[in-house]
Amino acid sequence: MEKLTIKMMVLALALGLGGCSSSDDNDIDKVPDKSAQALSADAREALDNGLYQKAIQILSAIDSRFPFGPISHQVQLDLLYAYYKSGDAAQGIALADRFLRLNPTHPNIDYVYYMRALINQATEANLFQDLAGIDRSDRDPTASRDAFNDLKKIVNDYPESEYAKDARKRMIGIKSRLAKYELAVARFYLKREAYASAANRGRYIVEYFSPSDEVEQALEIMIECYDKLNLEDLKRNSKQVLAVNYPDNPLVAN
Repeated sequence: MEKLTIKMMVLALALGLGGCSSSDDNDIDKVPDKSAQALSADAREALDNGLYQKAIQILSAIDSRFPFGPISHQVQLDLLYAYYKSGDAAQGIALADRFLRLNPTHPNIDYVYYMRALINQATEANLFQDLAGIDRSDRDPTASRDAFNDLKKIVNDYPESEYAKDARKRMIGIKSRLAKYELAVARFYLKREAYASAANRGRYIVEYFSPSDEVEQALEIMIECYDKLNLEDLKRNSKQVLAVNYPDNPLVAN
């Protein structure tokens, strides 16, 4: 019954989105016939007032009517922001991808990477799971990985960017999210007595997600798996790492 309900909800959402997308052309046609500059001013007013759907209509009209105008790039950047604020991840990511492909040397390219990362992070936040208080660390982390890669590019390639500082902070949070996923996979393998696979996942966490809260648990899994596999050297090495970094862990005294 629960699965059926979820399927019905997904279908309803899909139908709703389909209905909205079919009216896009009509929405553009409803935008007044003004100059690009006048419409841009209207769009800016809508953005400033939080009227993101209205801003999307106007900006989309400008982008359609004046694709090669002097303000076309700024229109697309504003449209990207409006898609993000309205929660339209698919359109936002598609626009960001297109902009990056066609304008790889644009002076605001760091902003596009930043916005694409924010959109992917927002996609990761599942409203239904958050409302239900369900921890789903095992859900697909693709959006988080994509966001992490964009933020990393800002930090590495545009260190003077005004978004670099926030990018570093967000990377820390995403790193924890990715580590939680790897830990969930390691526990899955451990439960099914696939000890070599579980140990490898634990080692991956230690190597690529330190420091994070999940490292201690990863080391515990590694020690248990190496014990089951009779790999005493690897077990001893893992215990040494655990002792140095987490001296109060109960496994250290054993």
